Order: sequence, then structure tokens, then C-alpha cells
Amino acid sequence: MDKKMMISLVIPVYNEEANLAHLIERLRPVMQKMGRNYEIIFVDDGSRDNSLAILKSFLIYPEVRVVELTRNYGQHAAIFSGFSVVRGDIVITLDADLQNPPEEIPHLVRVMEEEDYDVVGTIRKERKDSFLRTFPSRIINGITRKMTKVNMSDWGCMLRAYRRNVVERMVNCHEHSTFIPALATYFSKKVTEIEVGHEERYAGESNYSLRKLINLQFDLVSSFSEFPLKFIMFAGIAMAFLGISFGILLGIARLVYGAHWAAQGIFTLFAILFAFVGFQFFALGVIGEYIGRIYREVRKRPEYMIERIYPTDENRRICIS
Repeated sequence: MDKKMMISLVIPVYNEEANLAHLIERLRPVMQKMGRNYEIIFVDDGSRDNSLAILKSFLIYPEVRVVELTRNYGQHAAIFSGFSVVRGDIVITLDADLQNPPEEIPHLVRVMEEEDYDVVGTIRKERKDSFLRTFPSRIINGITRKMTKVNMSDWGCMLRAYRRNVVERMVNCHEHSTFIPALATYFSKKVTEIEVGHEERYAGESNYSLRKLINLQFDLVSSFSEFPLKFIMFAGIAMAFLGISFGILLGIARLVYGAHWAAQGIFTLFAILFAFVGFQFFALGVIGEYIGRIYREVRKRPEYMIERIYPTDENRRICIS
């Protein structure tokens, strides 16, 4: 194993005060056992609890750095902020809730180095999440495979390893509202995934609500495909054709059966009208989402804002081997 390959861990943190002490207790022995240079970058994503204070207490360890963001920007923006300051040759992302065991990290590094992969994803074996999390995840995984044309099974697991050059390419994109695991495949030549363990959340509750999952899914779709816009266009053409055909049919029926028959179909017309109006509002909503995302891109506001990086003394920012 090449000791020159430094490892950077990027861990986004949002209201995880109950998990952090246990996380560092498990994480440091794993990294020390690997016998190479490494750094642990915690990104405080605007936590409202005591997470930031706990992270600062970890600064007694020379390998720990803490990135404090000005407010909550979301998990993927927090990871990008960590990517912007990494120094390692291999960059590994990890959640702070301990559902992805830190003990799996050497496995990812070994596969990446021995088989020269650019990205190593993971498949969660025997997921401990509820049906309300696993079922939408299957849908998202299927859509992601279609969007990226990369045959990976589990896009939602944050325990992933990236080469430094892939991370730099992603950071240089300056994209808003993107999906990191999918974006990484765009800049990678060799991608694979391996099975890893999955555990119950150590403490607290998940910060990913249904609304956030839906937004994340639309980030994926809008970043990698114009499929919704094309779908609306072709569906509009089909509905227009059906509307014209139905109008012709009603005209013929009126001539054949008289005005009395046509009056009896008024509720059918209302139903069709409401369906058309509903589809139009849906179409406007999808188009509005795309326009809103274009608006956010052209404003060129930063995706995240770093308040401070700890330790402030550059000479203390060393890694151990």
C-alpha cells in the first residue's frame, strides 16, 4: 500500500451533537491503523445545536479541521465546501450519523488503489432504513441510472471515494443544485461500487425530510436531463391531438344524434377541461423549476459561504501518519 497517497475525509454535520463523540472514537483508530497521512474535515452546515462546539473540541487532534459555514446550505453544498479545502489524493465522504460504518473506509481505499478506479461507490447491505426511505430510494436509483447511463445500484449512500482530480473537476464546475454522486461519474473514466455494511442511526433523527428528498431528485433530473421538458412537449402534442379528435367526434355525434345528445355530455367535457388545466399547471410548474434554477445560476451567488476554518493557525494544520 502506497503511503504517499494521503486520504481526506469530508463529513457534513447538521445537528448531530449526539453522534459526534462516538463517531470520532470509531473513526480515528480506523484511520491510524491504515498507517498513512490523512485529514478529517468536518463541515458544520449551520447547526442549531451544540455540534459546532463539539467539533471545535476535536481540534486537539492535529488531523482534524473544521469548516464553519455561515448558515445551513444543505448536505451537498456542505460537501462541496469540504472539497474546496481538501489536500488528500483520495477523498472520502461520510455521513455523521454512523449509519455507514467508518470501518469500511479501508475497503474503499484498497479497491480504488488496487484496481485504479476514479470513483468507488457503495451498496448498503441489509439497509436499516424504513420502507418510506427505501422505496423512494429505489425509484431515485432507477431514474439516476437512466439519467447518467451509469449502471450503479445505490446512488444514495454517501460513503464514497473519489480521486483528487475528480473532486477538483467537480469544484471547478461551480454548479448549483447538483447531485454529487452523479456529477462525479461525468468526470470519471473508471467507476465501480462495492457492498458495505449499514447500521441503525446511532442517535437522533434523519435530517432528510420527504421535501428534501424530492428537491434532491429534481436536482438530479434538472442537472443531467431535459426529459421533463421533452415529456411535457410530447404530452402536450398528444393532448392537443386527442382534443381535436374528440372535438371532431362530438361534432359528428351532434349532427347524427342531434343537440340533445351533445348536451348530455357536458360533464365529460368539464372533466376533460379540468384534466387539461391540471396538466397545464403541472407543466408550468416544471418549466418554472427549470427557469428558477437558471436564474440561480446566472446570479452567480456562491453555493456556500465559509465563515471560518479551524484551526486558524496554518502551522497546526498537519496530518499524522
